[in-house]
Amino acid sequence: MKMKKSIPALPVRNIGESVKFYSEKLGFEARHKEDGFAILVRDEVELHLWKSGDESWRSKGASLSILPICSGAESFLAGTASCRIEVQGIDELFMEYKAQGVVYDAATVVVEQPWGDREFPALDHHRNLLTFYEVMP
Repeated sequence: MKMKKSIPALPVRNIGESVKFYSEKLGFEARHKEDGFAILVRDEVELHLWKSGDESWRSKGASLSILPICSGAESFLAGTASCRIEVQGIDELFMEYKAQGVVYDAATVVVEQPWGDREFPALDHHRNLLTFYEVMP
């Protein structure tokens, strides 16, 4: 037995808006897109986006203690996920994403970590955290 691949699945509120953001700001292409799901690729990286657009929890009000939230696709889940993506050419990618305004904040830089990589954080439009890293030689 051997595990071979992991694909992050990130919750977003609107698939169409998210595909546009990932395409225009992060350089991914949509390999597949439907109302509730999309597959995005850039080079060898694949990301899945799933729609967390259930708003029914808003109308439950005080009854949440009796009828808990349970669809698993509630809108408040968008922006709660994170993943790490290995890259080659971290400095070039950082400059690209800084110009696009998607790095974590204005003080963000590429940081050398004690575990042997250099990395920087970026956020999608829902604030899902994407950490890009390159293993140091």
